[in-house]
Amino acid sequence: MNELLWYVSRATGVVSIVLLTVVVVLGLVTAGRRRPTGDSATVVMALHRWLSLGTSVFLLAHIATAVAETYVSIDLVSAVLPFTSGYEALWVGLGTLAFDVLLAVVVTSLLRHRLAERTWRRVHLLSHALWPMAIVHGLALGTSGELLLRGTTIACAVVGVGAIAWRYTSTHHDERRRVAVAAQEWS
Repeated sequence: MNELLWYVSRATGVVSIVLLTVVVVLGLVTAGRRRPTGDSATVVMALHRWLSLGTSVFLLAHIATAVAETYVSIDLVSAVLPFTSGYEALWVGLGTLAFDVLLAVVVTSLLRHRLAERTWRRVHLLSHALWPMAIVHGLALGTSGELLLRGTTIACAVVGVGAIAWRYTSTHHDERRRVAVAAQEWS
């Protein structure tokens, strides 16, 4: 039974990082100046929201099985309070911190209609730190002997960094174009 929990913990961790990466990419697409409009915007936003919740479900399964299996000792407190684990405190702590941030983002997103836009946005911006913490957690604690698992996490890192670069360059390209047009209008 313990071996099954170990495998389920690793599998749900990998699925969580894949889903989280997709959520981050969709978030970057919907937040940029070149975001989709009309029906496609509705589809992308719905995917972003539903996959965020799906990520949370897989992440909860990952945490529950990591606590339940006895191959390494991670207690329930360490799953909620960062950097308290007796096993790989830094790497488990990064995962715990990422989970805590995800929890804050999900809760405030579910309560978004009751919060000031500014409050929701500030908490949601924490997700920019969440994804890199989860990637580092996965790389540090992932099963190094399993090329598929390690490769999946590395692929997620490459895709995520590529999406961040695209968002940064497309936003700054649009900004430079807007400044150039404004400058021409003033001359």
